[in-house]
Amino acid sequence: MPRVALDLNDAADLLKVKGQWRFAPGLVPGEPNEGLVAQTPGSPARLAEYDDSGWEVCGNIRTSRSVGFTFAWYRITVELPERIDGVALAGSRVLFETNIDDYGEVWIDGQIDRGTGVITGINVPQRVEVDPSAAPGVRHVIACLTVNGPLAAPRGGVWMRYATLGLESRG
Repeated sequence: MPRVALDLNDAADLLKVKGQWRFAPGLVPGEPNEGLVAQTPGSPARLAEYDDSGWEVCGNIRTSRSVGFTFAWYRITVELPERIDGVALAGSRVLFETNIDDYGEVWIDGQIDRGTGVITGINVPQRVEVDPSAAPGVRHVIACLTVNGPLAAPRGGVWMRYATLGLESRG
């Protein structure tokens, strides 16, 4: 079974899926106090239709982005092409893999699968299914919430060690 892996921090690989990372600080970017309000029911930044066009374009997801207690979002929309590196993608399983420092959530098209380990902490790798059967031209929104910790005494910045889009061809 052919496999293809794209480094979503590499400009050439981002072009293959028409992707561009965007970054914004806060649980709810743009809100006072970065949206950190007791009993907030959820951040709209996780939703697929959320408008992140005003966010900073992020050229390097590995850059540390904070000091002290910080929430931040990284978002990317990827479009599945017909082929990558000569491998046809139709029907392939598409996976997103990352390692977020220190706490991370991965939302795919506005959804999170809480049962498969997509909420992790302290640098645990995360692997999430984006699409069980790829169709060329389909777009997927990947939204990653990052929080630095430990929460009572945060030690550094929020960032991602890596982000990879993996495709497992069934053909």
